[in-house]
Amino acid sequence: MSVNKLLQGIAEIVGSSGLLTGDDVKARSGDWRGQTNCQALAIVRPASTEEVSAVMKLCFEAGQAVVTHGGLTGLVQGGAAGPEEIVLSLERMNKIEVVAPLEATMIVQAGAVLQVVQERAKEEGLMFPLDLGARGSCTIGGNISTNAGGNQVIRYGMMRQQVLGLEAVLADGTVISSMNSMLKNNAGYDLKQLFIGSEGTLGLVTRAVLKLQPSCQSENTALVAVPSFDNLTALWRLMGAQLGASLSAFEVMWQNHYRTVAVESGKHTAPMSPDYPLYALIESNGVDQARDAEQFQQVLEQAIEQDLIVDAVLAQSESQRASLWDIREDIEALVVALSPLFGFDVSLPMGNMEEYVNQVESSLQAQWPDKGRCLVFGHIGDGNLHIVLTVGSDSEENRQQVNQLIYSPLQAFGGSVSAEHGIGLDKRDYLSLSRTPQEIDLMRTLKRALDPKNILNPGKIFDL
Repeated sequence: MSVNKLLQGIAEIVGSSGLLTGDDVKARSGDWRGQTNCQALAIVRPASTEEVSAVMKLCFEAGQAVVTHGGLTGLVQGGAAGPEEIVLSLERMNKIEVVAPLEATMIVQAGAVLQVVQERAKEEGLMFPLDLGARGSCTIGGNISTNAGGNQVIRYGMMRQQVLGLEAVLADGTVISSMNSMLKNNAGYDLKQLFIGSEGTLGLVTRAVLKLQPSCQSENTALVAVPSFDNLTALWRLMGAQLGASLSAFEVMWQNHYRTVAVESGKHTAPMSPDYPLYALIESNGVDQARDAEQFQQVLEQAIEQDLIVDAVLAQSESQRASLWDIREDIEALVVALSPLFGFDVSLPMGNMEEYVNQVESSLQAQWPDKGRCLVFGHIGDGNLHIVLTVGSDSEENRQQVNQLIYSPLQAFGGSVSAEHGIGLDKRDYLSLSRTPQEIDLMRTLKRALDPKNILNPGKIFDL
C-alpha cells in the first residue's frame, strides 16, 4: 500500500480534521520543552476507540510505524517520531464518560488531562490521587503508558494502583476491552498490566476505569531543614511511625536545588535560610482538621526535640501551602539556571542515596571542574531521585559521558535507570543495568507476540 493511499484511507476514517500533514505537522512541538518540531509523516487524531482500531488495521496491513502522543510531558523521547512514522494523537479522545460515586470509579478516555480528572473527582467529594507537576497537560493515557508516580506514591501507589480496567487497541486493530470496575477480579490473567508501563509498545490505551479515593478533609504541610542525611532517614522513619497512612508526601531537596529555586531564581520568597544541607516538604492528609493538625505539629516538635530538624515552616493557609510546593515544582527555574541541561529520573534504596549522590557530584567535578553543576531533589520515600545537571554544552559526546556518570553506579546499588518516566529512546542503551538478559528476552517475546510487525512505537525501550 502506498503512503498516499494509506493516508487517504485514514482520512476516510477520521475525517479531514482528524488528519494533519505537511506544515500542520511541523507546527506541532516534538518535545515537552518545545525545542523541536514534530517530524512525523502525519498526525492522526481519532475520536473513538473504533476509529483507532480502523486506523491500526490499515497501518498493520501497510506495515506502517505508529507513535502515540498524549500530553508530550515525557522526558525520555518516548514520543519521538521520525519522518517515516505516523503519530496517533489521542487529544480528541479526552472525555470523562462516567463517574460512579458509590463504587468510587471513573471511566475516562485516554486523552483526558490529569487535572481535569482530579477536578471532576473533587466535584463528587472524591479524589484521584495521582498528582505530578505536569498535571495541567499530561494525559491519563500517558500516565498509564509510563506507570506515572508523582507526589503521593508513598500513600496511594503508582498509576498501576489507580487503574481497575482499561481498553487497548493492538497493532492489528484488535480491541482488547478489559474495562473491569471491581477491586477483586481474579478470572484469569490481569491483561491490563501488559499495557501499564509498556510505553505504547504493546498496545494503544484508549479508555480506562480509574479507582478514586475519599476526599481528604484535612491537609497539613511543612517545610523543614535537616542537618544531615542520617537525620533525614530518621525523620522519614519518625513520620511514618507517627503519622501512618496519613503521610502522603515526603519530598526532599538538596541544598543546591533549594538555593537555586527559592533564592537565586528571584521568583520565590525563601521561607528559610538556604544554608542547610537538606530540606524536606512533608504533607499529611486526614479526616479531622483540628485533630490532624495537632498531631502533625506534635510530630514536628518531636523531630525538633530529637535534633532531626533545625528549622521548620508550617503552612497556615492554602496560599502558604501552594508557595511551598511551588519551590519544589518550579522546573522552569531549573531550566533557566542550568540550561543547557540534562535531566534524570532514577531510583535506588534510600540507604544508598547519599553515597550515590556524593559519587555523582564527585565524578561531575572531576570531569567538568569549571562548568559542572548538579541539582538533586526527589520523592525519596518511594526511592525516586531527580537529578538535573549541566556541563556547559549538551553535545552528543557530553550526553554520552553524563549518561554513564549517572547510570553506571546504579547497578551496584540495585537501582533503576528509570523511576517513573519510562525508557523511551534516551535510556534504551542502559536498560541492561536494571534488567537481566532473561527479563529483556521475555519483554521481546511479548513484543513479538502482540506486535509481530514491530509497528507500535518501534525502537523504544529496546531494539527488536
